[in-house]
Amino acid sequence: MPIVDLSHVVEDGMVTYPGLPGPSITDHMTFDESAAHYAPGTEFHIGRIDLVANTGTYLDTPAHRWRDRDDLSAVPIDRLAALPGVVIRTEELELTPDLITNVDVEGMAVLFNTGWDRYWRTDDYGSTSHPFVGEALARALVAAGSVLVGIDSVNIDATEGGERPAHSLLLDAGILIVEHLTHLAELPDTGFEFFAVPAKVRGIATFPVRAFARWS
Repeated sequence: MPIVDLSHVVEDGMVTYPGLPGPSITDHMTFDESAAHYAPGTEFHIGRIDLVANTGTYLDTPAHRWRDRDDLSAVPIDRLAALPGVVIRTEELELTPDLITNVDVEGMAVLFNTGWDRYWRTDDYGSTSHPFVGEALARALVAAGSVLVGIDSVNIDATEGGERPAHSLLLDAGILIVEHLTHLAELPDTGFEFFAVPAKVRGIATFPVRAFARWS
């Protein structure tokens, strides 16, 4: 059963989204420091990470946009794992409804493969000239019954202004979002299962995931 990892590696100090700090990855307890606590020859490492929730490849829940909506702890596991998936491949800047006109997206994780992940960790990645889901497409995805929408770009919305219609429409409908995906080109168009499972944290709306896909 082929499995493709769709997540970026999280590294110390890296920038995911322009203006947000990179993670600090350090030691809480080193192997040498642990020696005093255990029998001779027995040692452990405990790491420490300080990060903003929007780091690496991450999931947005409704609480990211809307107050008093479901956060990470409230999203059922069946909304995060083994979702039937479809990949939409495009080189458009603003993604439009015609991309799903002849595609069944009801109950699906809809993943947009734009190729923008090739710019990951470069100045170009955070450019405002990145691919994004337009408002009309977001409305079409809601109407068609998709359950999750992902993209391999810096943001599912246009970032030139302050409005975020794709986030607003999708999350208001309970449709989860995964941003900063990678390696979508390695997936078949359909016939796969998609997984994007974060830690089950109460009071947090977004979090890094180890996103992947598998198929028979």
